[in-house]
Amino acid sequence: MAAVVVVGLVVWAVIRVIPVLTGVDPLAPDGSASANFCAAGASQISASARPEKAGWVTSGHLSFPELGAPWLSPEVDNRVPFGIYGIEQTATDQSNYDGNGHSWVSSVMVADLASGDGFASSKIAAEVALKCVLGKYYSDTAVTKNEISAGAHSVDGHTGWLIEAQLSFEVSGLKAKGERAILLVVQVKADQYGMFYASVPDTSPDRLPEARQTLAALKVED
Repeated sequence: MAAVVVVGLVVWAVIRVIPVLTGVDPLAPDGSASANFCAAGASQISASARPEKAGWVTSGHLSFPELGAPWLSPEVDNRVPFGIYGIEQTATDQSNYDGNGHSWVSSVMVADLASGDGFASSKIAAEVALKCVLGKYYSDTAVTKNEISAGAHSVDGHTGWLIEAQLSFEVSGLKAKGERAILLVVQVKADQYGMFYASVPDTSPDRLPEARQTLAALKVED
């Protein structure tokens, strides 16, 4: 009887600890990550970019060769879930799509993740980060995710996990009805992770090979 009680307590503890570690509650009907969890660390840790390396876009421990026109100059992106000083390049897909001056873009970016040893592996980090990206980048828009592939992907001998997914959505005024998302999390140190993320609308198919090019050329900076 005592053994049964102990097992029950262990199971209950695991179920309640999972949401704390991953932001995903297995008892929730949609299994989505909470906004508070996704913002963890992003506003609490400050960091500066590494010294610029000519021709490269660098943030934290990851860098990729800078893309030329129509890609714009690298800029800071502070929306990255868990991200420390995200740096991205964008290429315009549709200008002023909402009539309020906002543009829809293709993007490629890198950032360190402010998780420390909070992630058990690059696989878990990638899965959680993608859930958070969908929640933060697309706001109230309903997004359908069709995972195309997921698997191990190393960079300069560092283990990582790569997820590629096709996203579908309806945004008022926007011609694109979907886009390809590519997310890679690399374990750059024993207790540190870095993230590469790219998104390319279906209406800008020429940008997808360029996004893949940056992924293939990604480097880990010591």
